Amino acid sequence: MITENKDLMKQARETLEGNWGLPIGVAVVYMLIVGTPSIVPLFGSAITLLIGAPMVLGFARFFLNFSRGQQADFNVLFSGFNNFGTALVTYLLMVIFVMLWMLLLIVPGIIASIGYSQTFFILAEDPTIAPMAALRKSKEMMYGYKWKYFCLNCRFIGWGLLCILTLGIGFIFLLPYMQVSYAKFHDDLRANYVEVVQ
Repeated sequence: MITENKDLMKQARETLEGNWGLPIGVAVVYMLIVGTPSIVPLFGSAITLLIGAPMVLGFARFFLNFSRGQQADFNVLFSGFNNFGTALVTYLLMVIFVMLWMLLLIVPGIIASIGYSQTFFILAEDPTIAPMAALRKSKEMMYGYKWKYFCLNCRFIGWGLLCILTLGIGFIFLLPYMQVSYAKFHDDLRANYVEVVQ
């Protein structure tokens, strides 16, 4: 049975309770590493892509592990570089597919991005899966749950506005909260997906 978003967020808060330090540190390091290259003239975007793709994978793996109470340390954040090729190709394909849908209208592009939202969690669980297979599996898992995922994201809008009032400082707390919630969403989705295919 699928879990309500409010309960997933409650589970995320319970997981983070008394354990905020490491997730915050990981989130800050991730933002610095991924965001810094963009200020480099000319080659900044390329550098961001090359570094960002494996970092996204490591970021997903860290919070998935953390959410499950498994091994989660700073080394996990950089584990995506062990699957650099797969992470890069997957990231590129995802961007291309979403942009192609965006050519139609903004809404189809948003729907497509939601459909691919589980891709890097899937890669984090199975490093051997091919990029297209991960994207396809994400779409299958999200079938019937896109609106639920959209509503989950909407629940963080108010928090985001409050973070702006703190001159952005609040985001170092919000980002881990969001990522653990997404990890909880993925595990809940995965459990129901397994039930369906069996």
